[in-house]
Amino acid sequence: MPKEKRVWPEWWQWELKISAHMQKRFQQRNFTEMDLRRMMEHATGFRKDYIESRFTIDTRFRRKPWEVIVEPLSDEKRLEVITAYERWDDGGQKTR
Repeated sequence: MPKEKRVWPEWWQWELKISAHMQKRFQQRNFTEMDLRRMMEHATGFRKDYIESRFTIDTRFRRKPWEVIVEPLSDEKRLEVITAYERWDDGGQKTR
């Protein structure tokens, strides 16, 4: 059975805006803006975040699951990347 193609919202095509918070995290989490853009290109899904206007993007980086938190900025037609991090399981352990 063919895999169902994910339907992405309009904001998925908007230009990325990297938040100041995200810029600080690049060095701390040992990745670059290019790595982030590659993660976004290979995203596998999205869901609403606990903050109403934000979304969590599911992706992978270095063979591990990661989450990227984004906020669509409708007036600017830009997608702001708030932060990105390796996903942890509910017990506080990094997923493998």
